[in-house]
Amino acid sequence: MTRQVETEALIIGAGPAGLFAAFQLGMTGVQAHLVDVLPHAGGQCVELYPQKPIYDIPAHPRITGRELAERLLEQSAPFEPVFHFEEAARELEQLDDGGYRVRMASGLTFLARVVVIAAGGGSIEPKRPPLKGLDAYEGHSVFYSVKDVEALRGRRIVVAGGGDSALDWAIELAPLAERLTLLHRRPEFRAAPESVRRMKEMAEAGELDFRLGQIRGLSGENGMLHAVHAAHDGETFELPADVLLLFFGLSGKLGAIAEWGLDMEGGRIRVDTEAFETSRPGVFAIGDVCVYPGKLKLILSGFHEAALMAQKAVRYVHPHEHHAFVHSTSSEILAERLGRKQA
Repeated sequence: MTRQVETEALIIGAGPAGLFAAFQLGMTGVQAHLVDVLPHAGGQCVELYPQKPIYDIPAHPRITGRELAERLLEQSAPFEPVFHFEEAARELEQLDDGGYRVRMASGLTFLARVVVIAAGGGSIEPKRPPLKGLDAYEGHSVFYSVKDVEALRGRRIVVAGGGDSALDWAIELAPLAERLTLLHRRPEFRAAPESVRRMKEMAEAGELDFRLGQIRGLSGENGMLHAVHAAHDGETFELPADVLLLFFGLSGKLGAIAEWGLDMEGGRIRVDTEAFETSRPGVFAIGDVCVYPGKLKLILSGFHEAALMAQKAVRYVHPHEHHAFVHSTSSEILAERLGRKQA
């Protein structure tokens, strides 16, 4: 039997933008359910860089992805958002009353007055190199993200890639590793200049190794690496390794959402900048999934978009009530909820 859930707002995506959207909607008196394909809240911040420092969150000079997700969950908790994990949105159907029916791949169905798409880049997957037998090592000694820094202490680590993630992790893990080698196919990098400068400085000081080359194969047994085989300019060489971290970028797939009849641009959803509403009334898009002139893919941009979205969404949910913008310091709704939690 198909399970059906009624909610005022359905948020698709439980990353930073989605979590803050739950708070902002709660501030207007709108209750929300959130769905996410991942088994936990936090989106990419928790899945891909839980311990990587983020430096551009207001009032937090330095905060990790996991810490940010925890703070956002704590912030939205007074409004009691309901989470549904490992759920992928499939079908969107507008109802006669203007609301929407949204079906998940599992068969779970939501009836919602408004829908907020906060799906980031969609179903994010790391780009996998075409290496024979790679899958036998994945999750054991080959990883696409770092979830536990201490588990890498004293290990021989090879970091492959030339972007920000590769250099940032090489710099951070080198002091913990028995030996760390950064492997990149060319001397130019796609990372921040300061990170490149720091990496080269560490290499010159012997704090890490930098090698030019591309991975050609892996050797080991029972899922545990012994060595990474690489080549450069016709020369092959072997890097002893216990752990291989691959940072070749990410690929995002919006999936079925791209077939919902929304105006799209470059694989992202076009929105207005007044309320971040899509071409379908009552359907909003915030965070990395949306596009508009001047759009910046920053977490703080998603927070701004969530705040404006909520001011329009509440008018769909409670169309016959008077709605005025209220600061959190004078919000009766928030004060009542916080009082209930403290009682």
